[in-house]
Amino acid sequence: MSNPYAKLPGWAEYGLIPLVNLVVAFLVAGLVVLLVGESPLEAAYHLINGAFGRGEYIGFTLYYATTFIFTGLAVAVASHAGLFNIGGEGQAYVGGIGVALVCLWLDRVMPWYVVFPLAILGSAAFGALWAFLPGWLQAKRGSHIVITTIMFNFIASSLMVYLLTRVLKPLGSMAPQTRTFEAGGQLPKLDWLLGIFGLDIGNAPFNISFLLALLAAFGCWLLIWRTRLGYEMRVMGHSPSAARYAGIKDARITVIAMMISGGLCGMMALNPIMGEQFRMQLDFVQGAGFVGIAVALMGRSHPAGIIPAAILFGMLYQGGAEIAFEMPTISRDMIVIIQGLVILFAGALENMFRPAIGRIFASVASSRSASSAAKGA
Repeated sequence: MSNPYAKLPGWAEYGLIPLVNLVVAFLVAGLVVLLVGESPLEAAYHLINGAFGRGEYIGFTLYYATTFIFTGLAVAVASHAGLFNIGGEGQAYVGGIGVALVCLWLDRVMPWYVVFPLAILGSAAFGALWAFLPGWLQAKRGSHIVITTIMFNFIASSLMVYLLTRVLKPLGSMAPQTRTFEAGGQLPKLDWLLGIFGLDIGNAPFNISFLLALLAAFGCWLLIWRTRLGYEMRVMGHSPSAARYAGIKDARITVIAMMISGGLCGMMALNPIMGEQFRMQLDFVQGAGFVGIAVALMGRSHPAGIIPAAILFGMLYQGGAEIAFEMPTISRDMIVIIQGLVILFAGALENMFRPAIGRIFASVASSRSASSAAKGA
């Protein structure tokens, strides 16, 4: 299939177009703020100040970004294989079960640095297992991956309710949650990291799972662009017929890509469960699986783009809470609208400005060619 758009330089493809989409999204969001009778400039100030104005605010922003890095990477890995994993919510839920079981088992007898690696394995294994089923159904039975992953989200949610009300809830407790973990199940904060810059994170739950997220991003880069498996995934994502002609087993790639994607989503559970709540409770995912789709789209499914995109959405979450507090007219629902506009322009309308930008680049290239030909004559 021919590409309907002109090829752009890498800096334009991965930098300029997302930036243009983001600027337009915020301009439209500013109009929405103006319609409710508030100042867009004041809202922008509270958004930025609420996300980066103090060390504690930065800590919360990076805490949210950590979660979105994991889910964004998960969507990106699947997309490179031509798969749209929309089941991040369910895979994160089930990954949280793996984290909770490890912590409930070892938190009273082992230090956190022993529990943490085992919790990583537990979260990744449980998340990968939950993603294996939709991957296998697509590979062997032709079931559409979007439909199955959506359905598995609901199954995971129901499984979580059952476990937290019937199995893992402590005796005598009314709340649908596990007991609070002891010190072995609690991750240390990264206060020293921001302390290098003279910042105090206060009560922000910014913890070492952020470093794990950065390692995961680097690992995904190595996997996709520096391994044979990654090459096979990209070939299948670009042209399944070419992949089959080259002898690549599409069923194998589908299952493996989905398991890696599910494992990354499962690891997201480490951040809220061991880094903030110190227990597993209902709704700890809080829509992060769906935000990961927007993060991957805005980051062009590349780890170098996913990390700043995740920080952007962390800013929207943390700064949005500050806007709702400082400007009561702008409710939390309005913040969701702003987030939705960013998702709309970064995802559904990502190619809106590409033709115009492509024409500009083509015109500049044509002018340079004509100038070079004139000088040569």
